[in-house]
Parts: sequence; C-alpha cells; structure tokens
Amino acid sequence: MATDFTKYIASVPDYPEKGIMFRDISPLMADGQAFHDATDEIVTYAKGKGVEMVVGPEARGFIVGCPVAYDMGIGFAPARKQGKLPRETVKATYDLEYGTSALYMHKDAIKPGQKVLVTDDLLATGGTIGATIQLVEDLGGIVVGTAFLIELSDLHGRDKLKGYDIFSLMKY
Repeated sequence: MATDFTKYIASVPDYPEKGIMFRDISPLMADGQAFHDATDEIVTYAKGKGVEMVVGPEARGFIVGCPVAYDMGIGFAPARKQGKLPRETVKATYDLEYGTSALYMHKDAIKPGQKVLVTDDLLATGGTIGATIQLVEDLGGIVVGTAFLIELSDLHGRDKLKGYDIFSLMKY
C-alpha cells in the first residue's frame, strides 16, 4: 500500500503572514520511514527519466535532492543565493512578490548534455524552479524532470513550467 504522505505534513494557518496556509514538511523529515518512502518515490521517477545529475535550490531543495542523488549514486549540484559559492558562477534572476531575487550555480556544475532532475520541497509560483531550470540550461544541461514533495495547485506554478515534466507527491 502506498504511503499517504499528507499525514506527515503540518498545516500551519496564518504563517508567515495572515491568510497563508503554510505546509510544513518537518514531520515528514522527522519520520524516517515516511522520508525514506518519499525519497524512494522520487528515485523511481528519476530512474525512469534517465537522470544523471540532481539539482536543488537552497535550502529545502537540498533536503529533497541530496538523498535522491545519494540513492542513485549520482551527483548533486546546489543552486545557491549570492555569495555562497566560492568559484566562478552563472546567475539567474526571478521575481518575488515584492522585487527580485537570484540563484547561482558553479559554472562547472553541469556537463553539456547531462540529464538533470530539478528538485524542491514545494512547487508554489514556479519562480525559484524556473530560475533553477534556467541555470541548468545555461550550462548546457537537459532538464528531464522536476520533482516536489508538495504542489500548491492554486498558485499555478505548473503554468510557468510548461514543457517540463512535473512530479509531485502531494497536491494542495
């Protein structure tokens, strides 16, 4: 029987501000078997896509992507905020509710033609994942799939990722 992962998500009303329903993955991560099962689901998806490298944005993309890469015996490349990577980087900017932000990757993080899975804990508006995809593609990688623990359907992040395969364990 498949795991009902929604049992391991804490819904926190009015966080970080009034009117927001925050979906907290901490209980999922705290339960070893549930976290293992969630990782296994994403690994199965990634193997079906022929993934050769996993990329995740800071910081929760690391939580999802690193165990997937480890299980598959492949590498993980982080997409980080400004000033966090010590060598030459490429940059992608994306819109926030108020203003913009940027993510960076080392210039040698992805090999041209490499099949990449982009992971994060949550697909919301799609801005962060869109920027991460841009970084991978700027480096010559091929994004063969994206994987999330949670997708917030009412924020329409999927619309920004048209043309990319999206795998979500849970939808709210």
